[in-house]
Amino acid sequence: MTAAGRFVRVDGVPLHVVVEGRGPVVVLSTGLAMAWFDWDRVAAPLVAAGRTVVRFDRPGHGLSGPAAVAPSAAGEARRIAGLLDALGPPGRVGVAGHSLAGFHAEAFARLYPERTAGVVLVDASVEETPGALLPAGLRTGAARALGRALTAAGLPAALGPAARRLAVRASRAGGGDPAARDLVRRCYRTGRVWRGALLENSRYPDMAAEVAALRRTHPLPAAAPLTVLAGYDGSTRGPALRWLARQAALADLLGARFEVAAPAGHLVMLDRPDQVARAVQRA
Repeated sequence: MTAAGRFVRVDGVPLHVVVEGRGPVVVLSTGLAMAWFDWDRVAAPLVAAGRTVVRFDRPGHGLSGPAAVAPSAAGEARRIAGLLDALGPPGRVGVAGHSLAGFHAEAFARLYPERTAGVVLVDASVEETPGALLPAGLRTGAARALGRALTAAGLPAALGPAARRLAVRASRAGGGDPAARDLVRRCYRTGRVWRGALLENSRYPDMAAEVAALRRTHPLPAAAPLTVLAGYDGSTRGPALRWLARQAALADLLGARFEVAAPAGHLVMLDRPDQVARAVQRA
């Protein structure tokens, strides 16, 4: 059962945050359209190992308030820093980012090296040549309009929980969605979450380009270990092997430790939570 949370206002947005345990601080940030409870299976062993675990929902995700502005990698790094300031944990922190949040975790380490103890990128997004066909403003406007239209049509309330369940099942090496049904309904029946996911997805190429630019100007902290943890379902098909190769290339680019979590789909924290927890502990 997931732990109870509270709300902390950062940059004017009420963020839902769950803090558990005692000891060195680690921050866990979910991928697109996921929620704090998707880290439940990772948080438990970390708390048992003597860590303070901070999980939060980005604007428009989970139980947090809606996004006031379009997201950016630097903005999400500042959000993590602002959340830590509000909570007041001492010293440097480890940061783990899954999927899209890998951009945010890396940006935090580059922009706040003095606050970073280590980074774990969990099946993180990789874009070797980031770019977009349409202007950012046009993509953002279209995402907002689509979100309003879907909400007005009642689709989140009618299909949100089922869509969440199907997406989780498709993103695992095996098994369904372990999240409590009441929490899934509470989050995914709301248009706020659908609008937040659409808005964040619309700025994906911009965040990829932003992180690529940060790599040229802001080095990673030398004293902070970095791990790239890639999910692999054991398939010998081309797409699975190409994804592993891209993750390995990302680790080489960042000078990171490279690990493979198998068998695991994209939601590594659900398929291999103990391996994710061990990687975070090293951070």
